[in-house]
Formats: sequence, structure tokens, C-alpha cells
Amino acid sequence: MPRDLAFTLAGLRAAYARGLQPEAVIVEAFRRLDALGDPGIFLHEARAQALAEARALGAPDGRPLWGIPFAVKDNIDVAGMPTTAACPDFAYDATADAFVVARLRALGAICLGKTNLDQFATGLVGVRTPYPVPRNAIDPALVPGGSSSGSAVAVAQGLVGFSLGTDTAGSGRVPAALNDIVGLKPSLGALSSAGMVPACRTLDTISLFAQSVAEAWELFTLTAGVDPADAWSRPLPPPRLASLPEAVTVAVPDAASLRTFGDTAQAAHFHATVERLRAQGARVRAIDLSPFYAVAELLYSGPWVAERVAAVGSRLITAPETLHEVTRAILAPGLALSAVDAFNGLYRLQELRRVCAQALEGADVLCVPTIPCFVTREEIAADPFGPNSRLGTYTNFVNLLDLCGIAVPTGPRADGRPGSLTLLARKGEDGRAAALALRVERGGAAVPLPADAPVHAPTSDEIALAVCGAHMAGLPLNGELTARNGRLLRPARTAPHYRLFALPGGPPARPGLHRATEGGAAIALEIWALPRTALGDFLAGIPAPLVIGTVELEDGSTVKGFLCEPHGLRDARDITASGGWRAALAEA
Repeated sequence: MPRDLAFTLAGLRAAYARGLQPEAVIVEAFRRLDALGDPGIFLHEARAQALAEARALGAPDGRPLWGIPFAVKDNIDVAGMPTTAACPDFAYDATADAFVVARLRALGAICLGKTNLDQFATGLVGVRTPYPVPRNAIDPALVPGGSSSGSAVAVAQGLVGFSLGTDTAGSGRVPAALNDIVGLKPSLGALSSAGMVPACRTLDTISLFAQSVAEAWELFTLTAGVDPADAWSRPLPPPRLASLPEAVTVAVPDAASLRTFGDTAQAAHFHATVERLRAQGARVRAIDLSPFYAVAELLYSGPWVAERVAAVGSRLITAPETLHEVTRAILAPGLALSAVDAFNGLYRLQELRRVCAQALEGADVLCVPTIPCFVTREEIAADPFGPNSRLGTYTNFVNLLDLCGIAVPTGPRADGRPGSLTLLARKGEDGRAAALALRVERGGAAVPLPADAPVHAPTSDEIALAVCGAHMAGLPLNGELTARNGRLLRPARTAPHYRLFALPGGPPARPGLHRATEGGAAIALEIWALPRTALGDFLAGIPAPLVIGTVELEDGSTVKGFLCEPHGLRDARDITASGGWRAALAEA
């Protein structure tokens, strides 16, 4: 068992394809946990149960999450495990899986246990727990972020392939930013909330943590769906990555409303990331974020505080001593709110929704920092409330406005701390936010596929297509394939007699592949499968001088793929020596 094996979907799938057994992965996961010495991550470790499930898997059977270990926030039910919501007096033994957990386990995933959280999911810092506080995976002096603290740290520390959190006011995004991972907050109702202890039932959603946008998105597609048993589940468009226009319109906070609370490195990194989007062809439009902040204020000064009181039942009155002191202080004002206050809050929210919608007219997405600044454990110990509120600057308004979003790592800031951006879109447009997130992930660096990725074949209803440039996974035009239900088959290389050129024009920048009479090389590309019924529509959008021809691969086989007509190479730059478009981008 290689101890440096990446616990990602891609890494584990490749290892299983080489013959690694799931039992070895489960043993390694808990070895890593023991070696880490952080007792605050898990509130319940299901060592024996996870190992038994791994042994019972048998041979690989094609299920997409076969043998993938995952963790579950401890306000979501897993059969045979306790649910505490970080309140020992509240604990009960779950007799059934939450809807999303059941779906994941049916797909072959193995739950390692239940993770720590801010009690009753009330907080963004991750320290409001009666149990040991999880250590931030980047810097133990920082708060881990909450409320989904343990779930985020488990992914960031490489203990699991992915994890489940929840998100009401940012709990699935703030800890992602603080631990340098991806946090996907779906449209409300896209994932069933059945089996989840509510915080604010009208605003809650299960969220997903992963190491990459692509894997978070795959997990979303596997778990999204209407649950007739959940009154808050609702029919939404099927999850599919959007085909973004080259000149996507991105709304950003204007200079007057960008808040970083004196963190100049955060402001500089945000501006630099926005400029990268602009360089890729995005139209950037600055807007006043003040009405969005006004929406956020309603969450903890309006009737939704009373909704949190409803979520904990009579505990605040009959057993207040069982609550964390900070949780108790946050909830107590909700007891004084009346039905009149609730209706007035709803009226005010509706007014602000109209103003915010007008501000976003014509924009494809809203782009904000995930967090405005970092918070240390020392700061939160001195002031349990102020720093927590600051962390929610760009997250508290999102569910109240019925937006979806994804927090994505954008590479290190100038001071070395992790940068993170959140892309927000309207309900049901999760694929639009994720498609743009792929462009900015890790500073826009194109991440190559592993050479030993599993090989898949097209079905009889599909056509294999070789792509060598902007249509490759994670690059600007990949959405033109995924929006047509294209799927990646494998990485590959051409036979050693092709040349690659950087074509003039853009954005986005494009290469041209040309069969050479001399001076050729093997060029890296990807083989995708596209439904035959979608091929004509796709071909109609291919601009000159690019064409679809026959490409010879390194193994002597041939496949249809992108080539460039000779006349298009007149002003092009020969980049054959790079060996492929991703490498050429990295060298630029």
C-alpha cells in the first residue's frame, strides 16, 4: 500500500485498477488518522464497520464510488452510528441512512465515521464544540472553519476521498477556503435533506467537499435528485456543466463594497484572480454588494434566529446547560421574536431580493472571495462573535437569495496562505458556477490526467473524439463537450509525426494539430466520447481553420479528432517541443 497515494477519486480508482484492495485503503486511512494525532476530526470512528464493508465489496463491479472512503458531518444520519450534532445530550443512534448517504453507499462508497462541527451547525469557525477542536490542515494557528470543520479537515488531510458537510450560512464554503479544498454548495433542494438535523430548515442543504472541482461536480451529479419523502426537495434541471460563452459576464464587488477588513493580501489576490478571468475573455462588471450585505444581516438579526431555536426544540428553555455557551448566546435572542417579526423579516427579504436580482441582471455569475480574511484561534478566543461574523461576509446572503455556489482554491496568496474564490449562480445553474470554477482552480493551472487513469471505451451510441486543446478537461471550452453529455475516456498521445501550433486569436487560446512530413513528435491529447446524436450540433460550432479529421495514435490505432488546415498555420507559433497544450500553457 503506497503511503503517498492520493485519496482522490482519480487516485483511488487508478490504484484499484492496478489491483489494490479496498481493505488496504481503509487500514491506511485510519493509519493516517492515528499518525496525524488530531482527536477533533472524528466524533465517531467506524473502524470495524468500514473494514467489514470493504471486505464485502468483492471484485470491482463498475460502481463509480466502489471502495472510495468518505466522512459524514455529525448532523447527518448514518445507519448504525450515533448522531450528536456536537451536543452529547442530544445524541441518538441512527437506524437508517440519510437519503444522500444511502445513495453514496449504494454506489460503493465506504463511510469511515462522523465528523466534528460547530454545535447544531451554528457557526463558521469550527471551535463551538464540546469536543476537541479539529486542527486547521494548513496552519494550526488558524480556526478550521465551520460549521463543517471535521469534514473539511478530513479531506484536506487526505484521510478520505470526499466528505459531506452542510451549508446554511457558509458552512460548506468557509472551511473549504480555510483548508484549501473545494466546497460545493448546491441549489437548495437539489440534494435531499432527509436524515439531516436542521439548523434553518428553509435554508439548509447538504454540501460536498473534495480536492478538485471535477470530483466535487461528479459527486454532485451522483447525489442530486428529487426525493419524494423530503418536503424541501424540489425538481431542478439535471446537473450538467454549462457551456459558458467565451465572453462570460462576471459580476464582482466594486471597490467601495469589497470587504477584506484590512487584509491587503486577500484583496490583491482577489483582484489578480479576477484579472486572470478577464485575460481568458470574461467580461467583468463591478457592482455594489451593499444590498447583499443587507440580506446577510437578516440571517442573525431577523426571524431566522427563531428558526434556529425551532431546530433545537425546547432545549434552549428546558436544558440550556446542555448547549455550548456561544451557541446558547446566539440562539437566546430568538426566544423574544414574534410572528410579526417573522413577517416583517420576510417582507424585507423580498424587497432586497428584487434589488439584488436587478444588480445581477446580465451577469452569468457573481464572483466573490470565499472569506474576506483569515481568523486565528487566538482571535476567536478573545472575541467569539466578531471574527465569526466576518467569515460570513460573502456566504451569509447566498441561501437567503436562493443562489448556488462553489468555493474553489485559486493558488497561494503573496503571503503563502491559500486563496479561494466562490462562484455564485442562480438556483439550478450549479453547472454554470462549476464550469467557471474549472477555469480558475489552483490559479488556472491545467492539471494533467494521471497516465494510469482507467481506460474506458465508447458505447455503440457514442463517437470517440480526440481533443488536444481548449476542449480538454478543465480548460475553457470543455463545457462544449460536457454540456452535450460528453465523457472522458482516457488520456492518450498521437503517433510521433504531428506538430502542434499556438494559433493566433482568442480568447480562449487554441492550438492547431497538424500531421507533419518532418520534425514531428508525439502530442498529448484526450479521448472523449460524445453521443452520436450530439455530434452534428458540436461540429457546427467548430471555427476555421480547425476541422475534424482522422488522428493516428501512439499505439497505431486511429480516432476522429481535431486537426488544423494548413492555411491556418501561417501566423501560428510552433510549440511542438512542449509535447502538448497543457505543457505549453504551463510554460507560457
